[in-house]
Amino acid sequence: MASGRRGWTEMEVGADGVAVITIVHPPVNSLSYDVLNSFKENLERAIQRNDVKAIVVTGAKGKFSGGFDISAFSEIQAGKGVDKPKTSYLSIDMVTDVFEAARKPLVAAIDGLALGGGLELAMACHARICTSTAQLGLPELQLGILPGMGGTQRLPRLVGLPKALEMILTSKPVKGKEAHAVGLVDAIVPPDELIKSARLWALDIAENRKPWLITLYRNDKLESLAEARDIFKFVRAETRKRAANLQHPFVCIDCIEEGVVSGPRAGLRKESEASEILVRSDTSKSLVHIFFSQRATSKVPGITDLGLVPRRISKVAILGGGLMGSGIATALLLSNYTVILKEVNDKFLQGGVGRIKANLQSRVKKGKMTQENFEKTFSRLIGVLDYEQFRNVDMVIEAVIENISLKQEIFADLEKYCPPHCILASNTSTIDLNLIGQRTKSQDRILGAHFFSPAHVMPLLEIVRTQKTSPQVIVDLLDFGKKIRKTPIVVGNCTGFAVNRMFFPYTQSAFLFVDRGLDIYQIDHAITKFGMPMGPFRLVDLVGFGVGFATGAQYVENFPDRTYKAMLLPIMMEDKRAGEATRKGFYIYDDRRKAKPDPEIKKYVDKSRSMAGIAVDPNLSKVSDKDIVEMLFFPVVNEACRVLDEGIAVKASDLDIASVMGMGFPPYRGGVMFWADSIGARYICSRLEEWSKAYGDFFRPCAYLADRASKGASLSAPAEQMKSRL
Repeated sequence: MASGRRGWTEMEVGADGVAVITIVHPPVNSLSYDVLNSFKENLERAIQRNDVKAIVVTGAKGKFSGGFDISAFSEIQAGKGVDKPKTSYLSIDMVTDVFEAARKPLVAAIDGLALGGGLELAMACHARICTSTAQLGLPELQLGILPGMGGTQRLPRLVGLPKALEMILTSKPVKGKEAHAVGLVDAIVPPDELIKSARLWALDIAENRKPWLITLYRNDKLESLAEARDIFKFVRAETRKRAANLQHPFVCIDCIEEGVVSGPRAGLRKESEASEILVRSDTSKSLVHIFFSQRATSKVPGITDLGLVPRRISKVAILGGGLMGSGIATALLLSNYTVILKEVNDKFLQGGVGRIKANLQSRVKKGKMTQENFEKTFSRLIGVLDYEQFRNVDMVIEAVIENISLKQEIFADLEKYCPPHCILASNTSTIDLNLIGQRTKSQDRILGAHFFSPAHVMPLLEIVRTQKTSPQVIVDLLDFGKKIRKTPIVVGNCTGFAVNRMFFPYTQSAFLFVDRGLDIYQIDHAITKFGMPMGPFRLVDLVGFGVGFATGAQYVENFPDRTYKAMLLPIMMEDKRAGEATRKGFYIYDDRRKAKPDPEIKKYVDKSRSMAGIAVDPNLSKVSDKDIVEMLFFPVVNEACRVLDEGIAVKASDLDIASVMGMGFPPYRGGVMFWADSIGARYICSRLEEWSKAYGDFFRPCAYLADRASKGASLSAPAEQMKSRL
């Protein structure tokens, strides 16, 4: 491939008169301007050749195409794509008027992936043949854009409106068999017969099916106009519930409707115009940032650039079968690992096994797992009450209660029973790992493997290293994280590590402002309206008051100069309110655990305010939802700056991923640091200084933030060299 060229296509003409054009752009054969131009050149050559009767389109190395090259979007957003052709050129002039209108039939031979632009290209062909395991979908909405190469027009004409809207709005791909059942593809064949079958289909179309079907002008799957309008009305209402802060799903629906009402060419024009606008939107910039940041988490300077090869981890032991331990075990079992679960007695062990079984059975009930697969998966779980079976495990994950002396005792035992290569990991969320490994001599293989609850659902894995942790162990755990389908981030060792430490001011700020006069439910409403899955008080209910109180105490002890010791939680705990598990917390819960505000909360708030001895601030009665969001999240930004400055996090984008995948920060805002940069360090710093004067040092801007604010610099600029605290 020529230097700087982003992919190409290759053409081979067989004796049967079929030209096979192959997309070549490793690793997933993504489309690019270079690929499409090369495809056009080869297509025109094939059409001009008298010995070519028909054309098969496929991808190299078992992948059709994973979609359009996303780096092109980031270049446009950065103002570097001014020389690139508009979407209308790709969608109408090239895909529609050249590829789909070709004088010789095109058949797509699909294996592996046909996503985004890859599927759009396939839909412009005159037939599609795929394997049963192929994945076909239009996930563009995950990047804040819409299918911009005709996807909003062709998919409804192949599968009908309801299925097309479902596929596009949920971004979920379908496997080959379902694609065939709904009409997206014309036939399913084994992988080793794919190209041969596609060639036969192409010849049959060329010789026996004139004129062949043009997808764009098919109407047999489209509902009547009256039915379509009802479908669009329903889908808009449902989308409003799920994505109230987002515009691009509604723009996408508008484009689909335009094609149904005014015809496919009108739909294509509307789609192209919308694509040009959406790709430059703040939402798309944020989601593209998250896309690249997620892929960058596995690159750790001084670790992943050493050339180390990850060792194989086959058998894993988990200590503790509580909520976290059982969730971790479930995640590992689902990824085909053999898991040994240890507990202190048979009652606790059976409880842990029961939780794991329930997690897996839930997947069966939801249709995500067959009964046969459940039994096979569950059979890989081994319950034990001693360390005898730990002698040949590759990794141990400790997931017991947050008690330092207990963890120290456990790790001393692990060193005796586990083989020398075994990784010793702790799921602790706050405790210093140096303390945990204090009684061992194997501190080079001790690290944190911090999962987030529920561990078999939440996508983040926080890998915590100390000064003594071996680079090999970190590389091993990065590979392990990917294999259990988690996004791993590597962070340094301190109280709360990166994620929980960054977010401890979030809840404390909420408590502080309640004592000062804000309403609990007003805060939760503003935060959920901003895009968080729940507000801070509903979150405390979910995790439990005991956990909230214990972790809060860790921060008060370790960061006394910038914490707020609220009395509200202990007051409520005295009255046996402990959160959702007891059906009474800041909310009250019915049998289905549905939350409802509780009028009784006022008496606890009044008592907390009285004990704090602080006068209610009358100005807080006038604050907007925007003010509340800033009051809770600007302290988070402030602490994130400290985490970055101290080298606890390697790069700001890791904190963005941590905030999105660990704490539910809305991805369409790009993560905490990206969002902060969109607002500006100067404004954030000035607001914190204002609150610092009114409410104390809890809000005082850190040196890193103040320095960036004074220079008008980005908060996400590369941090200094990793500090010795790592």
